[in-house]
Amino acid sequence: MKLGVNYPVREVAGNPEDIRKYVRAADELGFSHMMTADHVLKCPHEGRDPPLNGPYTEKDSFYDPFTLFSFAAALSDRLEFVTGVLVLPQRQTAIVAQQAADVDLLSRERLRLGVGIGWNYVEFQGLGQDFRTRAKRLEEQIDLLRQLWTTPTVSFAGRFDTIDRAGINPRPRRSVPLWLGGWSEPAYERGARLGDGFVFAAPGAGAAEALARIAHHRAALGRSMDGFGTDLLAIFAQNAQEAADHLAIWRDAGGTHGTIDSMDKGFGAHIEAHIDYLAEVKRKLG
Repeated sequence: MKLGVNYPVREVAGNPEDIRKYVRAADELGFSHMMTADHVLKCPHEGRDPPLNGPYTEKDSFYDPFTLFSFAAALSDRLEFVTGVLVLPQRQTAIVAQQAADVDLLSRERLRLGVGIGWNYVEFQGLGQDFRTRAKRLEEQIDLLRQLWTTPTVSFAGRFDTIDRAGINPRPRRSVPLWLGGWSEPAYERGARLGDGFVFAAPGAGAAEALARIAHHRAALGRSMDGFGTDLLAIFAQNAQEAADHLAIWRDAGGTHGTIDSMDKGFGAHIEAHIDYLAEVKRKLG
């Protein structure tokens, strides 16, 4: 299992020196990848109809993933960069295609693009997209992204996007790996059918059960799990030992990647404490 880290963006943001320290430490500690999540608009939950039930508010900070990875790729020649996950349906598809292509080219093919449908309808409204059709739009976008990455001139007539003989340039030297994410049965089915891999967020035993659901849907499609990536973002661990335990269960279940999360552990904006936590979990995991 390849072991990576989740940048603590909700607690440490706005200081490039913190990013430098973190990326260099992740490199020196031998981690394989750095992940970050995505929210463009952050908003209070009070007084919403329908209610907002997601975990983040206007008090949580998030970097734009492509900007963060462009900066980080100049600091490490080895780390892979992972979105866990990018809310794809609230974005223009062609712009994502070019942004992802640029990061993949400039990092020498070290981008893994995890995508999901999101949960915050206020964010979709602010970005001019329809929250109700986000799952259908994501499915169409995945097809279009792969065409834009591999074909010089694309003609595409879909429900949500239309392109008349046009393409991005420069294109990446490969089709950027597209992983999906989520925690529902429709998300597992969609990921098994459309993704190159899947990003999970659950405790260890729950993640193993979710992995079995992906395998079930892959088998129903006549596909094996060979070459299909699986990454557990261990956000439910309360301490280093629990994080190591969750990731050990995941490793033993056949997970290909695991990602340590240091947020909500009381470290706040102290980047050194976050780094120390990463090292401790890695040591306990062995």
